[in-house]
Amino acid sequence: MKGDPKLIEVLNSLLADELTAINQYIVHAEMCEDWGYGKLHAGFEKRAIDEMKHAEKLIGRILFLGGTPIVSNLNGIHIGSEVPKQVENDRIAEEGAIKAYNDAIALAGELRDYATRDILVQILNDEDRHMDEIEELQDQIEQMSLPIFLTTQVG
Repeated sequence: MKGDPKLIEVLNSLLADELTAINQYIVHAEMCEDWGYGKLHAGFEKRAIDEMKHAEKLIGRILFLGGTPIVSNLNGIHIGSEVPKQVENDRIAEEGAIKAYNDAIALAGELRDYATRDILVQILNDEDRHMDEIEELQDQIEQMSLPIFLTTQVG
């Protein structure tokens, strides 16, 4: 099937976002593991795996539409030197992803490519969940104080 070139370009842009997020989240996960924060490590790692699945879906759809997936483009990766900065950097990344997916969903609808739109909606739902998890971590840090919060992340 021959897809709309603009939509394929947008899907490749989303793919770059996902590939960037994978790298950022996996580095944050390994930093937390190194610091002994096993629960944070597991959460960051799960989010990275979710982003890998998103990238896989995007690659599959780009190929289906007759495009070429571009996997060599990454956006700026923002690694936090401490947990609150990691969480904030991840929040900013998810905020950008949510906006980008909403825009892409609108474009797919305008082009009457409802199958692509449905795939993008599924991914957007995951991104919304990621944002909720990140904001939950930020609330816990604020309410407990950082030292107490970090004690809950060991193990």
